[in-house]
Order: sequence, then C-alpha cells, then structure tokens
Amino acid sequence: MKKIGTLNQSLSAVIAGMGHGDMLVIADCGLPIPATVRRIDLALTVGIPSFLQTLSVVQQELQVESAVIASEMTENSSELYQQLKPMMENVGIEMVSHDEFKKLSQQAVAVVRTGECTPYANIILKSGVIF
Repeated sequence: MKKIGTLNQSLSAVIAGMGHGDMLVIADCGLPIPATVRRIDLALTVGIPSFLQTLSVVQQELQVESAVIASEMTENSSELYQQLKPMMENVGIEMVSHDEFKKLSQQAVAVVRTGECTPYANIILKSGVIF
C-alpha cells in the first residue's frame, strides 16, 4: 500500500506520467468534461472533496509551472479566488474567459472532478520540471 501522497490510483498514475507542459484540470462538479479527455471522478457528494482540498493534495506531488483559471472566478467566486491566490503564490496564474478555459481543458491529460459546487472553481495546472 502507498504510504504517502495521493492514494487515488488513477490520479497518482496520471501525475506520475505527466511531462513538462502537460495540463491537469481540477474542476468543480459542473464543468463539462470532453469525452476525449480522461475523467478522474473524486466527487462523493456536494462539497466533498472540495476544490481547494483536491488542489492542495495535487500540489504535494505535481511540479506546477503555471496555472490557468477563468477570469469569471475573480468576480463570481471572489472568496474562493482569495483563498486560491496564496496557494499559487509561486506560480503564474493566467486568466482567460470561461469559454476559453473549456476549450483549453480539451487538451488536458485528465480532468479531476471534485464535489465542489462553487461557480468557476476550476484550474488548469501546467506541469513543470524538477530540475
């Protein structure tokens, strides 16, 4: 049995297989997930696990170079955005429209679906390198 880190087998395998520039989406439970992109469904019920809980665990294992969020998060979910900013303080955050976010998510290696129900609680993490 794995002793530390991400215990979810599918999520752990995706992170281990990511290369420089690959994208992983952490999404609320309402983000449309393209049929061509791998879905890792962690949602148990409303709010569990949360977007920020999931992001925190993923950050322990994934070297993140940059991130993308929908600009709508800053206005429609400003409290969530304020909680997100310190978690991403060492990473550049690009803001795009929600429509552009959905287009970019089609290029992700996987979308991790959480139980989050806060509007625009989605982020694309671009993998970096550890050297």
